Amino acid sequence: MSTKTGFVSIIGKPNAGKSTLINWLVGEKLALVSQKANATRKRFLAILMHENNQIILIDTPGLHKKEKKLNQFMLQEALKAIGDCDLILFLAPITDSTKEYEQFLELNPKAPHILLLTKSDLYDEGKILKKIKEYEKFQNHFKALIPTSTKKSITKRAILEEIVKYLPIHPHLYDPENLTNAPIREIYREFIREAIFEKTSEEIPYVSDVLVEKVEEMYDLEKIYATIIIEKPSQKNILIGKSGTTISRIGKHARLLIEEFIKKKVFLKLFVAVKPGWTQDTKQLKKMGYHE
Repeated sequence: MSTKTGFVSIIGKPNAGKSTLINWLVGEKLALVSQKANATRKRFLAILMHENNQIILIDTPGLHKKEKKLNQFMLQEALKAIGDCDLILFLAPITDSTKEYEQFLELNPKAPHILLLTKSDLYDEGKILKKIKEYEKFQNHFKALIPTSTKKSITKRAILEEIVKYLPIHPHLYDPENLTNAPIREIYREFIREAIFEKTSEEIPYVSDVLVEKVEEMYDLEKIYATIIIEKPSQKNILIGKSGTTISRIGKHARLLIEEFIKKKVFLKLFVAVKPGWTQDTKQLKKMGYHE
């Protein structure tokens, strides 16, 4: 039997459930998940084996347009993923109109794509069929349309088998035992960012980022030292909170996420630094890992 291996970009608007889908398909929490939009900032690879085939899933920022240089970088990351893959999974929440999908088609993607109607558990069978009918006029564009929900496992195999149909015959590119090619510091960074999204107000997550400064690996303990970057002194005060309560909640949440992932105890020390206007500063963005 021929081995297939290929790159599959996960595309959709902000908060369409791209990271949630990747974690669900892989069966492990790898990608940052938040109810707030635009949590994902860079492409992130997750490696999934289906039978003897290797599916390399690419998590991407949501398709959106904003003025900040950081947001422009995020949009470029998504567009690069569309142009540099073997297959696209376009996520369309079942509660939405077809507008976002039509805008995606205007990008003229060269790779074939599968349309996933996500969050289908919110509709009964009649409404799902009605929504499918709305997409029938686009049937010459997509290879398959699959209503799905990460709360139910019944469509997972169907999605994986449909993906494999469009992958090229090729040897594995990564060790089948690996779940991602991301350095461990990058995974820790994303877990800390998820904690910031979870434990702070609407403003802070979008003006903050994380630098993992040092990791000390021991047999039964992982020591992690990280700095949270924000733009203004007033944001630093909000992030730390009265008597350090907010930064403490962030640290605890991040520590538990990391412990669950690496299956051992974690000591996490968080610092806060102010970098004025870093989301608009090209030099600072590059230092944070946001390269063109």
